[in-house]
Formats: sequence, C-alpha cells, structure tokens
Amino acid sequence: MRNQLRAGAAIYNDGYYHAAHDAWEDRWLECEDGTDDERLLHGLIQLAAAVHHAHERNWVGAVGLAESAGEYLEGLPGDYRDLHLEPIRGYLGALAADPEVIERRPPVRLEHDGEVPRLSTLDLEATIVAAPVIADELGYDEDPIERACEYAQRDLAAGDDDSRFISLLFDFVREADARGIVFQRLSQHVDRRAARESDVEGLF
Repeated sequence: MRNQLRAGAAIYNDGYYHAAHDAWEDRWLECEDGTDDERLLHGLIQLAAAVHHAHERNWVGAVGLAESAGEYLEGLPGDYRDLHLEPIRGYLGALAADPEVIERRPPVRLEHDGEVPRLSTLDLEATIVAAPVIADELGYDEDPIERACEYAQRDLAAGDDDSRFISLLFDFVREADARGIVFQRLSQHVDRRAARESDVEGLF
C-alpha cells in the first residue's frame, strides 16, 4: 500500500493527474468495499480525475468528482496512511464550489510521510510501481519496462545493488528530458538479458 500511495502521489505531484489513478487502482480493486483503505484510494482516484477534468474545462465533471471524492475521504483520520488529508479535503471543497479555481492556482499537492513525493525522490519499490504508469501515459511500450522491473527486483534480491536495470529504471522515471534515450538503452538491456536466459535454459 505504501509504495502505491507514494508512487501515485509523486505522479500526481509531477503533473500527470490523469495517470496517477493507475498507481492506485489495482490496490483499490483488492480492497474490501467500504473499508478505510478502499475509501482513501477511491477518494484519491476521484481527486485525480476531478483535477484532470478541471484542466480540460469539463466543469460539471470536475464538480461531481470533487464532491464524490470529498465524501469518500470524509471521516478518515487526518493523517491516515501517513497522507495529509486536510489540505486535500479543503481543496476538494473549493474545487466543488468553483472548478475554475484550477485556472487561478495550482492543485493541492499530496503530502505523504511529511514530504511532497516527486518522481525524482521515489525509492526503488515505488519507482517500480511508477515506471509502467509513466510508460503507459507517455506512449512507451510497457513490456520492456515491466520486464526491467522484474529483473531489477531479482538483482536486488541477489544482492546486486549496482544492477543496470535499477539505475535505468530510476533514470526512466526521473529524467524526463532523457527518457527516450533511457528507454532505448533499457529495452536493449532487457533483450540481452532475455536472450542470455534463453540460451542458458537451452542447455538443459
């Protein structure tokens, strides 16, 4: 849950409002309906959608989603799951009352565990959640990204902290200006690793 929360918050805080829900949705679907975790994630998903609709000047959609998101988050502790909810609830109320507020000031930032997560500050586990979401949002092939995530986790478990897959995943998520080149390099390393593993399997 923590990794999904931080990844989604960082994606949102970096301005990928529409994409943020993808970091939260799988975990949300696993939650029992009506639990605090389900309400938190449902509210965050609708917050992201409300902000996205407001940016698109879909005022009716933004108002409806902001109202619904506020209802899901209502009653949760102010620091539930280390997420600072009071500013979020306040912003949702403002957005529901006047969706054009989006054109006068930036949306609320999501604060988790005493900081505002950004893509550049995510640790490896949250980066592994964020990387496929960013790939999908920006039109990159998700398959090599997902395989790189798998290889990075395997390497880390084997004690290889200097894994090329770990560093390339960090670069892909963090370095927007170099993302295309990083994706090419990452894809090449994935292909080489897959070919090497296939060759080894062919020996037995």
